[in-house]
Amino acid sequence: MSVLTTDSAPAPAPVPVRSPLPSGLAGSTAVVVGGTSGIGLAAGVLLREVGARVVLAGRDAARLEAAVARVRGDGPADAVLGAIADVTDEDALARALDLADTAHHVLVTAGGLTGAGLVTGLAAADVREAFDSRAWGALAVAKAAATRLPAGGSITFSSGVYVTRPIPGMAGALAAVGAVETVTKALAVELAPRRLRVNALRFGSFDTPLLRGAAGLGSDEAVAAAGASTPLGRYGTADEAAAAALFLMANTYVTGQVITVDGGQALA
Repeated sequence: MSVLTTDSAPAPAPVPVRSPLPSGLAGSTAVVVGGTSGIGLAAGVLLREVGARVVLAGRDAARLEAAVARVRGDGPADAVLGAIADVTDEDALARALDLADTAHHVLVTAGGLTGAGLVTGLAAADVREAFDSRAWGALAVAKAAATRLPAGGSITFSSGVYVTRPIPGMAGALAAVGAVETVTKALAVELAPRRLRVNALRFGSFDTPLLRGAAGLGSDEAVAAAGASTPLGRYGTADEAAAAALFLMANTYVTGQVITVDGGQALA
């Protein structure tokens, strides 16, 4: 098997050193793909709280407008921008990154639960859709970001604990989600010469609109009851999930890692 190698150009400077605390993100710009709801929206809010500029990218114009207004609050208009973009659309992703002038970090929380169902009833189209949104989506984001992010920049993807603790009826969906973890490690190696970092967050169950819809949890009481059996006695909040993304953006010496944030659910 042939292996692509770099040319004989001089080695680039080491990755820049800065404060690994979230406060070190002040003045940087982060693009959140899937930033109109749940963990992505929470990440946008936290990023603004530490002084970062934010570009939220999403498919639905109305939801995007509402999300931008929420994250911006009383801040300046150019502190939070919105871009219509689907995770599989290379041109739209490029426009979202260019809207930021210089983007430093990209977080991807977009991606649904297509491809679910017992293997005997799986439809090829549904599984292909899962791979398009998850595996190709990760690669499409990286393709757009690789030539735009400066040294020290980061890309963070999202995965889920069912990759390591599967349940019946999820083989098709988990094949796509698991591919994201492989892509994460491969891209961390490939983009290291550019001094870009690539990581993923393996999320457990968090109280988001996606979870409530998928699990049929229509009230706070139902969410509390469903989360009571987890090791910590409740589902995590979107803020708790999003805080892990800020850690990965801020710490310039973490790359190629898949970090589990699940309140111990994988252990139960």
